[in-house]
Amino acid sequence: MTSTTNPLAGRRVLVVEDEYFIADDLRRHFEERGAEVLGPVPRVEDALALIAATAEIDAAVLDVNLQDEMVYPVADALQARGVPFLFATGYEKTAIPARFADVRHCEKPFEPERIAGALFA
Repeated sequence: MTSTTNPLAGRRVLVVEDEYFIADDLRRHFEERGAEVLGPVPRVEDALALIAATAEIDAAVLDVNLQDEMVYPVADALQARGVPFLFATGYEKTAIPARFADVRHCEKPFEPERIAGALFA
């Protein structure tokens, strides 16, 4: 069950982030607001396996560079399933491939509240 005052309540959110403290901050923030967090996962391979094994994902937060591997295969898999996601990254929007031009983008550093708001805006 979601609410307009708390858009995270009851949502399943995938977090793909390789920086432990950022991943943990997002996980904690989302869970405190009633979301079920999938992950966090630090690698493309782990994220793809989790996507394949999970029937329902409401949204995802993706870091672009995961241990020197670009996250774009994960973004492609989410797009193929119609799962909304955003890039939470240190990269500028111009560095993101054109096929993701319509995907929301939040540059690091960011506050978890900003990410939560952008996911379900």
